[in-house]
Amino acid sequence: RLMAKAKAEKKPKTILTQKSIDFLEAYINNPSPTGFEAEGQKLWLKYIKPYVDAYTVDNYGSVAAIINPEAKYKVVIEAHADEISWFVHLITKEGFIYLRRNGGSDHQIAPSKRVNIHTEKGIVKAVFGWPAIHTRIDGKEETPKSTNIWLDCGAESKEEVEKLGINVGDVVTYEDEFIILNKKYFVGRALDNRLGGFIIAEVARLLKEQKTKLPFGLYIVNAVQEEVGLRGAQMITETIRPNVAIVTDVCHDTGTPLINVKEQGDTRCGKGPVLTTGPAVHNNLLKLIKDVAEKNKIPFQRLAASRATGTDTDAFAYSIGGVPSALISIPLRYMHTTVEASHRDDVENVIKLILESVKTIKNNQDFRYFTKV
Repeated sequence: RLMAKAKAEKKPKTILTQKSIDFLEAYINNPSPTGFEAEGQKLWLKYIKPYVDAYTVDNYGSVAAIINPEAKYKVVIEAHADEISWFVHLITKEGFIYLRRNGGSDHQIAPSKRVNIHTEKGIVKAVFGWPAIHTRIDGKEETPKSTNIWLDCGAESKEEVEKLGINVGDVVTYEDEFIILNKKYFVGRALDNRLGGFIIAEVARLLKEQKTKLPFGLYIVNAVQEEVGLRGAQMITETIRPNVAIVTDVCHDTGTPLINVKEQGDTRCGKGPVLTTGPAVHNNLLKLIKDVAEKNKIPFQRLAASRATGTDTDAFAYSIGGVPSALISIPLRYMHTTVEASHRDDVENVIKLILESVKTIKNNQDFRYFTKV
């Protein structure tokens, strides 16, 4: 009995449940390309509904799940729901398909990848082709570019491609599935930033389970079209008109090979959430989050943004006269590939940090504090 008790005490505490992990896996595996996020949003909304009082969906598909919707003051916690992908751009007479980016898709990882082409008739399978190594000349090899990579769907003519239901404008996503490496790294495509959507949904779950009463309206926002210019956040900010926004996104783990920390900063998986300082980040809100981290012994890292953060934080901060905004990031390995990887500890600590930051905002005086520099 003593040995069993000792083992139980050594077992690390976790705030994630098996139901949470099952949802994360299903959510990551489900395609949600920019401009076509609807199915992913339905999954997310189904999961979060039991933990909120109301929800709204705007014209382009951004979702706000709301706790205490009648309150005067509004706090947003936000992530973006879309993933990078490709568009069918050209079908040759020989039946090969050339593409155009939808967001920041990486052409160098494409050769030999399997993909799904989303057509009006359903999904058509295809692969990115590339010349065999035997046929390439050392020192004179073509490198993959967005203009020279192509899809092969097994067709031998343009007419055969079109008979499969494939047309210019169809969206293309990679066929890769979520896995967990060494029991601690979540791995998959589109952790940027459906991992953030998972995190804010978990905050809603914990608020519900802890029976927390908030003195303001909490808007848990999963926005569309971040990858093409923060568009979803721009639109829904106008709809909600929040008083405060806490955004979560990803940043680079710069501890992996071939990354220059002098250029990218020193932020690493497993070392905690990353708090960004920059013009778009409101100093008082950032201080509150840092104080919460220190009080609750949540480790965190620091990053500086010289101009824009490049995240939805900018869209919230510079809208409707200025919304006090802050950014909490999750270090991510191999961003914009099909094997994006994030440490479980960082995910849990971001959940804790947002949860405790939200609970720290107690009354109207706190909102007046945020309006000052």
